[in-house]
Amino acid sequence: MADFSQQLDTLREGIDELDTQLVELLAKRNALTTKVGQVKAEAGMPVYVPSREKELIASRRAQAEAVGVSPDLTEDLLRRIMRESYHTQNNRYLGVNADAGTIVVIGGAGALGKIFVSLFERSGYSVSVVEREDWESGHAAAVLSTAALAVVAVPINLTEQVIGQLSMLPESCILADITSIKVKPIEAMMAVHKGPVVGLHPMFGPDAPGMIKQVVVVCEGRNESAYGWLIDQMRIWGATIHNSTAEEHDKSMAYIQVMRHFNTFVYGEHLRGEDPDLESLTMFSSPIYRLELAMVGRLFAQAPELYADIIFNNPENFALLRRFYDRFGLALNVLEKGDKKAFIKQFLTIGNWFGSYAKTCLVDSKQLLLKADDGKLLRKP
Repeated sequence: MADFSQQLDTLREGIDELDTQLVELLAKRNALTTKVGQVKAEAGMPVYVPSREKELIASRRAQAEAVGVSPDLTEDLLRRIMRESYHTQNNRYLGVNADAGTIVVIGGAGALGKIFVSLFERSGYSVSVVEREDWESGHAAAVLSTAALAVVAVPINLTEQVIGQLSMLPESCILADITSIKVKPIEAMMAVHKGPVVGLHPMFGPDAPGMIKQVVVVCEGRNESAYGWLIDQMRIWGATIHNSTAEEHDKSMAYIQVMRHFNTFVYGEHLRGEDPDLESLTMFSSPIYRLELAMVGRLFAQAPELYADIIFNNPENFALLRRFYDRFGLALNVLEKGDKKAFIKQFLTIGNWFGSYAKTCLVDSKQLLLKADDGKLLRKP
């Protein structure tokens, strides 16, 4: 036994030495990526270049396979390292139109507004923030009357009201909003302002460190050529731009946001009413169920006003929720009748509708599940 212990000690010392070298290599790589970020900032190049990342991953996977190392492990490690390196490059950016004039972020002290303020400032722009108290003091009108770009970053329920007060904007000023609905805000902006108008929806939350690898939906309002530099600036920040009509955007959001949030709300209420022990639920859950439970818990850790605004904003979405309710009832009837054949037939019909996307989800979700199981992630402490 002593001999085995000595062998283990020797092997562990070797592992410790290699781990130390790994950390040192990460430090060297971090220094290089920081310099890469500086060069990109000076040249105005995007932080995230998909083709470069794809080429690097493919090359390292081939190298790993050649030396008998798991390509999946290698890719997993590299993606985590690259995600960190993107943020070490995330200090300064080239301003596409840094001499544009004053950029005003209305609601810039809010969670998402702060991200935009920070990105503009790190790109060399002159930025002012307008908050509620500034309207009463007259400061808001003074600042906005000379703005080159005004970004409305206030809660959904206040967006149209705030937009309605922006008649003082210079005609050359670009007026943009960043709310998660687009039809009504764009209509309000077009009505109050004669200059360039654009609707933006950053598809990320306030906990995101920036725009790297994030999607921003752009809905045209008026005079696209005037706000083109703003879109280019977001690309430099690392964003992927998706152009859409406001109508198409809002229709999709009814399924992506309204349905999902309301469904989660009801599921959370059902759990509260049944009152199971959460610690037991997490202990008995496999990674996929812990992830699903985490998505429910995550909702109730955030501001209820935000989700109330999203769900209540458009009464037209209530009909969609009613249809969901009806289909839930029909599915429950199948269970109560004990009709397994009907259930399986419907299951296959739904699977055919999803098509190959279902297989893609199965493959991609495996990586998420492996991460969720690391260190008993998402178990209730």
